[in-house]
Amino acid sequence: MKNRSIDYNSLFLLINVFMLCLAVKSDPSADFCKQICPDLYKIVRKEVINAVKNEMRMAASLLRLHFLDCFVNGCDASILWDGRNSEKFPTSNLNSARGFEVVDKVKNAVDGACSGVVSCADILALIARDSVLLKV
Repeated sequence: MKNRSIDYNSLFLLINVFMLCLAVKSDPSADFCKQICPDLYKIVRKEVINAVKNEMRMAASLLRLHFLDCFVNGCDASILWDGRNSEKFPTSNLNSARGFEVVDKVKNAVDGACSGVVSCADILALIARDSVLLKV
């Protein structure tokens, strides 16, 4: 008798988990950022334009930062982490990774408009996108 009640409980739990999985819907949309932070794209573009106007090579450097972040372990913004053992300071990146100050400036501007909503990895991707599409 006890064995049978355990089976019913397990079946009940399994059905509930299955129903929950069916109810969850995750459809990422291209305009998701517009919903959570309407001025995000304008803020990022403005800061990237200013950075590239100050130094023309910065567009390539910002794209390279995104590449260095995404190439090894995926796009997690780990290139931005500070610390001795981080990806920011290894000898392979010492002379090739530039533009951290631009990313920090963009992140601060975005946080000023909508704090804690947009991830660093998303900001880095938007910076890379705008640095490629930029027409100065």
